[in-house]
Amino acid sequence: MISYKNSKNILKKGAIKIKDEKIKSIKSLNRVSSSNIYSTINYPTGDNAAFDGFAINSKDTKNIKKQSNQKFKIIGSIAAGVKPFKKKVVKFNAVEIMTGAIIPKGFDTIIPIEQIVFFPNKENAKYILVNKKITKYNHIRFKGSDYKKGELVVKKNTIIQPNHILAFKSLGIKEISVKKKINVLFFSTGNEISNSDNIPDWKVRNSNNHYIKNLDKNFLFNFKNGGILKDNHEKVFKYKITKMLKSSTDIIVTSGAVSAGKFDFVPNVIRSFKLSNYFKSAAIRPGKPILFAKVKGKQKAIFGLPGNPMSSAACFRFFVYPYIENILGLSNEKPLKAILKNDFFKKKNYTRFAKSKLSTTKNGKIVVEILRGQESFRIKSFVKSNIWTLLPAGKTKFKKGEIVDCFFPNHSNSTLL
Repeated sequence: MISYKNSKNILKKGAIKIKDEKIKSIKSLNRVSSSNIYSTINYPTGDNAAFDGFAINSKDTKNIKKQSNQKFKIIGSIAAGVKPFKKKVVKFNAVEIMTGAIIPKGFDTIIPIEQIVFFPNKENAKYILVNKKITKYNHIRFKGSDYKKGELVVKKNTIIQPNHILAFKSLGIKEISVKKKINVLFFSTGNEISNSDNIPDWKVRNSNNHYIKNLDKNFLFNFKNGGILKDNHEKVFKYKITKMLKSSTDIIVTSGAVSAGKFDFVPNVIRSFKLSNYFKSAAIRPGKPILFAKVKGKQKAIFGLPGNPMSSAACFRFFVYPYIENILGLSNEKPLKAILKNDFFKKKNYTRFAKSKLSTTKNGKIVVEILRGQESFRIKSFVKSNIWTLLPAGKTKFKKGEIVDCFFPNHSNSTLL
């Protein structure tokens, strides 16, 4: 049995390589950029109006005295999306302009519509009246003021979010390079596991399969259900691994049959293959029997998770997901810091993943309560929880008021950044 810290080092050393691919930017949600992405244009693409109003030449107002009205002749109207205005502009001309419309040559400032006085009247407007000096560049959005051509939009190793896709579409970025999506093949194990809804007392519904399947979009992988391996399926599992080595599957994950019982065949089968990196059992709770292996000379990895629901959930969250994160080139997650609301005791040499409830106080402090019912078979406390509290090895008592590290169960902490 190794420490949680040492197990994480083995996971890093046993990282597999994932190739890149080019995809349409509008279909890149939750993919990881494999190179920097730069703007292909200046944005805005031209100087345009930030307000509805009238464009004039500011020089025409330099000699206007207060309380005296200067008439500016209205020579046209420009809407957003219309081809740029081309007319000969002379002194004391004005053009009506809508938000987003390109500023015509000969004009350099905008008077908002709310400030306009029409002559002879609004219904028969032929002129606007200006009675003060107007400064240059009022209410104008300049070409390239948001993004300049060649400017960095998204860094390498970024998880693409909807706001990124908005930028890609606005900036004309049609394709981007991303990491290929990781393919995970999942097996449940045990004669007791059943996919049926109506089961006898000695059977167990196949919940771990559905839990991990429903994490796939949040945790950046493709899920494939390999089915249920029975207690006598040792040869079947060995065949499945052999087949996986020649397939597009990147990672096999099993649930159950990983401890030291009579029918716990997963470790023996995995050890029958040539491995470059391996550990079995870590000083953690829940999930002590966890197994990891990288197949030697192949870009393939295998995780054996315990069968108890909470052990399986915790091990996926704190072993499989960080492994996926690493091979996709993402930065390590940062914990969410919270103030512990209650005392908690654990074994000194074990790292503990505790089902917990995160909340905020009236004065805005983030607090976390470690819930009752921490046993690995209990799901009620998991339903009530919204966070995992990670309590490191080397300490037995965690006191109320201490700062502890927390991780969301169903999505990455990186979504907070």
